Amino acid sequence: MRIDALDLYWIKMSMVGEFVTSFGAVQERDIILVRARAGDASGWGESGVDGVPLYSYEDAATCWHIIEDFIAPAILDRDWPDEGIGAAMAQHFSAWRWHPMARAAVEEALWDLEANLRNTSLRRLYAGGRESRERIPVGISLGIQDDFGLLGAQISEALEQGYQRIKLKIEPGKDVGVIEKVRGQFGDIPLMVDGNCGYSREQGGILRDLDPFGLLMIEQPLAHDDIPGHAELQARLETPICLDESIHSLRHARLALDYDACRLINIKASRIGGRSEAIAIHDLCAERGVPVWCGGMLESGIGRLHNIAMASLPNFQMPGDLSASRRYWHEDIIDPEVTVAGDGKVDVPDAVGLGHRVREEAIQRLVLRSASYSRG
Repeated sequence: MRIDALDLYWIKMSMVGEFVTSFGAVQERDIILVRARAGDASGWGESGVDGVPLYSYEDAATCWHIIEDFIAPAILDRDWPDEGIGAAMAQHFSAWRWHPMARAAVEEALWDLEANLRNTSLRRLYAGGRESRERIPVGISLGIQDDFGLLGAQISEALEQGYQRIKLKIEPGKDVGVIEKVRGQFGDIPLMVDGNCGYSREQGGILRDLDPFGLLMIEQPLAHDDIPGHAELQARLETPICLDESIHSLRHARLALDYDACRLINIKASRIGGRSEAIAIHDLCAERGVPVWCGGMLESGIGRLHNIAMASLPNFQMPGDLSASRRYWHEDIIDPEVTVAGDGKVDVPDAVGLGHRVREEAIQRLVLRSASYSRG
């Protein structure tokens, strides 16, 4: 089959509240969306980039450039299989070392396009004939707060809403004391922390001081390129380490497991170049008996629905960062929005494609830039 066109949208979405990590504070998000069209069918994808290169060297401008000048021409200039379009694209670009978030956005759009062409759901397409879940547990991620009263109120609200796991962002100086207060006020709630690469090897003692608090995991405490350092740290910790920013590919995941650098992996499809690589990492970890969970990149509803569909696979054993749309956005660009039930679970759509309508009228109101690329 041939892809007729790729549409590219750069939108800006305002968040409900400021979200603070060791990388900095976020109040609004620059988001790159891709729509792939073939005949009367279309599919949507989203990049995990932001307006500034903090989490990744990629940003919205580089993502646009790479898709416009390199990926779109390659996609539109060749024939693709009727089934397995996303996997075929991943294989075609497998020699690329860089720009995973640009590739992931287009690959997602192709997965959704195929689901619509085959009249099936993303959930079933990602499962590839395997069993998948109709409902999945979700957790919530809370940013760093200077005011513990405000943080406590956010935790209370999240627990009342049924979230099955609380993740707290930490950084040096805002870690052990905060967790001690949380345990004192809320007791033995399911709790984890995320360092976002903010600690050095020399600060491992601080992280060992977190062991008595019975945390589910410490996510990515050390630098993104320090898998050996995480292995040394994990050997000294009782608390499981989860790797996030260190995992850029299936090869990195295998290396981390071989080093015993972690006991869990956070899978973010944008970070590793797309859903095909994400599913491969899921399968590798399942073979090794290592649980995975689905992390979030402050996505709009489009990326969130892709995440929810992927997280229905069996080895996503931990609640993912798949919060309700209203957790982050005044209004989302899907209808209906994602909601979390009182038992802390979300329904995995089984309708065709994303399973929710993309609100193109909302995208047009939020758009900063748009373009369409067609095959000649």
